[in-house]
Amino acid sequence: MLEICFSNISKAYDPGLFKKKVQAVSNLSFDVRQGEVFGLIGPNGAGKSTTIRMLLGLIRPDSGSILFRGRPLRETPIHRDIGYLPENPYLYDHLNLLELLTFCGRTSGLDAKAIFERGQGLMTKLNLLNAQKRPLRTFSKGMLQRAGICFALLHNPSIVVLDEPMSGLDPIGRKMVFDLVMELKGEGKTIFFCSHILNDVERLSDRIGLINRGRLVRLFEGTDFSRNDDKTVVLRISELDATQRHELQMMGGRLRQEGVELLLAVPEGSYYPINRYLEKQEIAVLGGRSEWVSLEEMFMGIVKEEAA
Repeated sequence: MLEICFSNISKAYDPGLFKKKVQAVSNLSFDVRQGEVFGLIGPNGAGKSTTIRMLLGLIRPDSGSILFRGRPLRETPIHRDIGYLPENPYLYDHLNLLELLTFCGRTSGLDAKAIFERGQGLMTKLNLLNAQKRPLRTFSKGMLQRAGICFALLHNPSIVVLDEPMSGLDPIGRKMVFDLVMELKGEGKTIFFCSHILNDVERLSDRIGLINRGRLVRLFEGTDFSRNDDKTVVLRISELDATQRHELQMMGGRLRQEGVELLLAVPEGSYYPINRYLEKQEIAVLGGRSEWVSLEEMFMGIVKEEAA
């Protein structure tokens, strides 16, 4: 089931008198499925934050449509279902964290018991319980980021939108957020997030969209970037038909398109059956690689190609 569907969305900004309009997003189309973690990546100025603002209804697209569970966004009370963490969360710094979460819970219609239980649970998971009565103005950047995540999740949303959730976090904080995202996924929630930390995107995402100059350049499956190990052989092979792809995958092989060629990752235990299958089907092996290419390598290659 599709939770969110962007269809041919375009958005331009007017920077001022006598200046040319800036095309932030151009004919952007992709969807986010229920219960998946979808990562949106791209260089600075690619249109990621604009895409999120349109999803939240903070700005309207110039053309195209956004559907939420099959209905136009403007006809749907989406904010009841969404928890949002902006890239730079602004939290009223004269409140302490407990007061902030109480305010959030009340405006979301939660009763006092639900506010207490949800708040205590989230603060515990994000190591903020001992700081709950400290004024927010005394928090570090990483603590404010974790407080913003508590704020976004308090009303138990079914869709979580995170704009640079790892920003300002140390390795321990990043691990907390990583574990929390995986826990939310395990609960069946849908996660849509942007990040410049490609290693985190690669590890967390079921699917990854690469946006550049306001356009969706590539859409990847998370398994396209599974880490390789010393016992896996990566082969470059010729094109396959649908049946051959299916049979190789059933034998344990992983496939990814690379230009006009395919990469085939062959795990230990599948060497001989896959080799016999390649020979029987007369599938040409064009060479080998030392590793399964990372998301960062793919990202840099595509962005450089687009800039050329």
